[in-house]
This record gives sequence, structure tokens and C-alpha cells, in this order.
Amino acid sequence: MSDNSTTAHDKLTLRVQSITHAAKDTYLVELTDPNGNPLPSVTPGSHIDLHLANGITRSYSLVQSGDAPVSYVVGVKLDAKSRGGSRYVHEQLRVGSLLPVSMPRNLFPLHEDAKHTVLIAGGIGITPIWCMAQRLQAIGASWEIWYSVRSRADLAFVPLLQAMGDRVHLHVDEEAGKILNLPAIVAAAPDGTHFYCCGPTPMLDAYETAAAVRFPAGQIHLERFAAKQAASVDGGFVITLARSGRDLVVPQGASVLKVLLDNGINVDSSCQEGICGCCEVVVLEGEVDHRDAILTEAERAANKTMMVCCSGAKCSRLVLDL
Repeated sequence: MSDNSTTAHDKLTLRVQSITHAAKDTYLVELTDPNGNPLPSVTPGSHIDLHLANGITRSYSLVQSGDAPVSYVVGVKLDAKSRGGSRYVHEQLRVGSLLPVSMPRNLFPLHEDAKHTVLIAGGIGITPIWCMAQRLQAIGASWEIWYSVRSRADLAFVPLLQAMGDRVHLHVDEEAGKILNLPAIVAAAPDGTHFYCCGPTPMLDAYETAAAVRFPAGQIHLERFAAKQAASVDGGFVITLARSGRDLVVPQGASVLKVLLDNGINVDSSCQEGICGCCEVVVLEGEVDHRDAILTEAERAANKTMMVCCSGAKCSRLVLDL
């Protein structure tokens, strides 16, 4: 009998209830408690980590939010360069399988009290954006969504989106003959608008540039599926584990995470790129060379935490709360 009462770092054991086609190379995977119990609550923008049977852990955005939901649903697009995460889900995961799953985490939270909200999605980036759209619709907020894909076959949730009326804008690159005009979308938004974007790196970079022309950083939100900076593997520093007093050398070519795991220190990890937040560790001393896509500039400057999968040191020693 499973017990899905948990703390933040515990895992749930969930059953694959269904696997359905959502768009080209994209499946929706529904997960439920084996005993039919409600699951921990989810806020828009949250994601969960799936601990797959091949030993790989991957983070996926939840497409629904709510209190005590009966299921979690994630969208998984097959990546042609998959290292075993999306490929395993598409080729080997089966209905009825039991999976260890993390508690929901939210690194892309929705500000529900915004004067107006503009949601922008590219490809599989629709998963957290669709979750936000449902919530904004439910609370009667002022919002609009722009959903861009390369081909019509890549569109997901189309009937549900179209039912929301003229606040929904679908853009198909190959039919329009051009990419989504992000500067025009930003220019048309009223003052006080909060923006949310999730999609491929070129879209996110263009979005950040366009939005920064008119709006402060606190109103420009995004979630990346790929790292913006290369991981720090310069090495040449020591990490001290505060709880045991152990010193570990981080050599050139290795990440802090690799050194920790090689020395038997259990640290959760998933993306290996600094985009999921799974491996965040508290820093007690030292200056971090931050390479993640999660922490704000203020959080980086504070040096209170680091993502050990990708970040290094700007000093000779880091003291970690491990």
C-alpha cells in the first residue's frame, strides 16, 4: 500500500493512467495515485520530475492546476537528440506502470493580480502556458495567448483553446510564411502587463529582447527547456561539505554534481543543464559562478544557493550545506 503523504523532497509513487496523442511527436501522460487518493495541489507553471525505469530523471510541466487533483498530466515531446528521457516515455512507458514522481515545484509562477497578462508559447512550450490560460480564464482575468508552431500538426489543445474565443491567437509559421512578431505583441500590450513565455531558445531570446524595451524585469517571465549558458567545468576549486567536514576537489572537466555523486553524496538531479531546479543546494560560504537559467540577478548576487549540475566557483572554496 503506497503512502503519498510527503515532504517537499519526498517522492510520490504514481500509476500511468493513460497515454494519449496530443500533437506531432507529443504525448500526454496522465498519472494517478494507485489507491485513488487525491494528489498534492498544483499551481500554474509547476512541473514534476519523472524518475524513469532506465535510471534517467526528467522534468515535465504540468498542464493542469488545482487543489487536490485526481491526476497529474504532463506533455512529453519526443526529442530527436533524446538521451533517454522523452524516448523512453514514447517507446517504453506503458499504461499501468508505476513511477516515482517528485512533488510539484514551481519556478514559473503566475501573478494572478496582474492588470493584463500576455501568454506566449512555442511548440511544446504550450504545456505550462495552457495551464496558466485555464487559471486566468477561471478567475475572470484579463489575458491573451499567442501560440506559435512550425506546422499545424504541431498544435495541441486546439479545440479547448478555440473555445476560449478571440483572446487566443494561433500562429503556424509555414502557413504565415514568417515567425511570430514578438515586438508587435509587446508593443500592443497595456502598461502593467505581465508576460509569460515558454518555447525554444531563439524565441525566448527574442522575447526577452522585445519585452525589455518597454517593461521592467519583474513583469517579464519565462521558462527554458534548454540551457542559455554552458556549464562551468573549469574546476580547480574545493567544495567543503559542512555537515561532515569533508573536502572534495572539483577537477577541470567535472561538474560539482559529478564530484558529489562520485563520492557517494546523494543529490537529486534531472536536467543536467540548470533549468529545472532539482539540484539546488544551499551555499554557506564562497562566490558561485552561476550558470543556471533559474535564479534572478539578485539571487545570484546573494550567493545563497546554486545549481550544482552546471554552476562552479569564482573562488578557491565553496562550503555547501551537505
